[in-house]
Amino acid sequence: MAGWQDPEAVRFMLDDCETWAVVGLSGDPGRTAYSIAELLQSRGKRIVPVHPSAPTVLGEQGYRTLAEVPFAIDVVDVFRRSEAAGQFADEAVSVGAKGVWFQLGVVDEDAFRRTTEAGVPMVMDTCPAIEWRRHR
Repeated sequence: MAGWQDPEAVRFMLDDCETWAVVGLSGDPGRTAYSIAELLQSRGKRIVPVHPSAPTVLGEQGYRTLAEVPFAIDVVDVFRRSEAAGQFADEAVSVGAKGVWFQLGVVDEDAFRRTTEAGVPMVMDTCPAIEWRRHR
């Protein structure tokens, strides 16, 4: 966990970042990504669904890829298996995101190194719901 859950990075993303692209968010309310997107909205965040089928979710237009989002993204929140998550960290850096968040159980040490070396804070293996309870 060496630095993966740096309290300052967590605070920055939860407090200072407004637009969260949620990778893997579909319209299925039974999925964790959906309930976390609802939580983010309830905390005043704008969510952006990023999913291959580009669904509109929770009233927000979806996009197939991060590169297709036509406005600035603050945080890229990744709900994908660890093996598939790293590419989204790289895409987050390339689109100018201010932070990357890998959800509970999602760990990619190489992606963490690449992202933080590019100057973008990254949090792994935790959830905004957990961190809001922990830091409030």
